[in-house]
Amino acid sequence: MKITWLGHSCFKIEAEGYAIVLDPYDDGYVPGLKPLRTEACEVLCSHGHGDHGAVHVVTIKEGGDSPFMIQTLSTYHDDVRGAKRGPNTIHILDDGVCRVAHLGDLGCALTEEQARILKGVDAVMIPVGGFFTIDAAQAKAIVVQIRPTVTIPMHYRSSRFGFDVLGTLDEFTSLCDDVTEYEGSSLEIVKGMPRQTAVLNLKL
Repeated sequence: MKITWLGHSCFKIEAEGYAIVLDPYDDGYVPGLKPLRTEACEVLCSHGHGDHGAVHVVTIKEGGDSPFMIQTLSTYHDDVRGAKRGPNTIHILDDGVCRVAHLGDLGCALTEEQARILKGVDAVMIPVGGFFTIDAAQAKAIVVQIRPTVTIPMHYRSSRFGFDVLGTLDEFTSLCDDVTEYEGSSLEIVKGMPRQTAVLNLKL
């Protein structure tokens, strides 16, 4: 299974020639990021905000039968049961070999049942920037709780992109002792790979 970061919280996940894009952002919604244009067989969104729900920027292509079983978990975009920002959907993709989870704009703690379902996923894409979502410390606590093999931080601010109110990547990685930085924006997920916090890099 291949995971490619397209910026902010948007990822493309591919297996057996089938591609799914999660949480595409609309033009002008994420400071510093160029307009997103990509192709996929399917699009999944955690919620409908402009920086996560821009289905129209993804061209749908034929890719045969999907190898993915998709499971969803209903959560909230804030810590007051959605009163501030509404609901959020976690997507879990299973291609029969690996299970990966995209937590969307998670803004609350997981229930015991949700943590049980997510426990031991091969990879998790988790927001770490705070303000709109869980922050670095809350994200680290969830990682400790569910123990993924690969943790991919998302939804943060850098010197090149992101909302000013978000925390930076190093606020999260400073809490981790297993950081691996990749030159590119893609990562192959396979069974038996080392446990790590994987920092992917965008080509802007």
